[in-house]
Amino acid sequence: MTEPPRKSPQRDDFARSEETIRQQRERLAPAQQRRVAPDAGTLARRRTLLRWAKWVLPATALLLLSSIAVWPEVDRLINANSAAIREISKVKIESGNLVGATYRGVDEHNRPFMVTSDSAHQVNPERMDLTNPAADILTQGGDWILVRSQKGVYMQHADILDLTGEVTLYRDDGLMMHSPVADIDIKRSIIASDSWVRAEGPFGVLDAKGYLLSQHEGIAQFRGPGRLILNDDRGSHPADGKAS
Repeated sequence: MTEPPRKSPQRDDFARSEETIRQQRERLAPAQQRRVAPDAGTLARRRTLLRWAKWVLPATALLLLSSIAVWPEVDRLINANSAAIREISKVKIESGNLVGATYRGVDEHNRPFMVTSDSAHQVNPERMDLTNPAADILTQGGDWILVRSQKGVYMQHADILDLTGEVTLYRDDGLMMHSPVADIDIKRSIIASDSWVRAEGPFGVLDAKGYLLSQHEGIAQFRGPGRLILNDDRGSHPADGKAS
């Protein structure tokens, strides 16, 4: 017997007529937009943009790397400026007075000095009246001297400081001197007084009628009559005249 030929399975829901297929394609055709080739102007603008991008992008990357490299220095300058602003904020001008005044300079031997005061009043272009002044002086041998008092007059161009009212001189080797007045020639590093003075230090105690200290020459002179008590003495020994 001969078997009848097999037919491939068919589904009715996939069976579409040619008219149905044509209508479906017509509905889908508007959704497919055609790409238009760019004209010469558009291509020229694109080429210009690419040329700029070749330079701008590397330059931007280099700028970012440079900013990362220099940022620590910028941060240091910012902090330094902030510290300077804080110091400046402490200086105030009230009723013609300068509060928190500081004067810095060097003497004739190029050693630094500094004069500070709680307040300063400008009397004239040369004279400044100071309240609670203090002078920091560096000697030739590298020693440090601090002289302070209740009031003072600073002659700016001559670098002369006149101190009055409980003048105290302290030297870092332990010497301390007290007197009611003292004059300081800051340029020449000379401190002098024509009034009584008491000096105390590792050597002992010295009372005199005046003194002169020359830091550059290394000279200390005291005018008598005076009294010197050494630390290893058992009593006092008055000494008339000038002691040096």
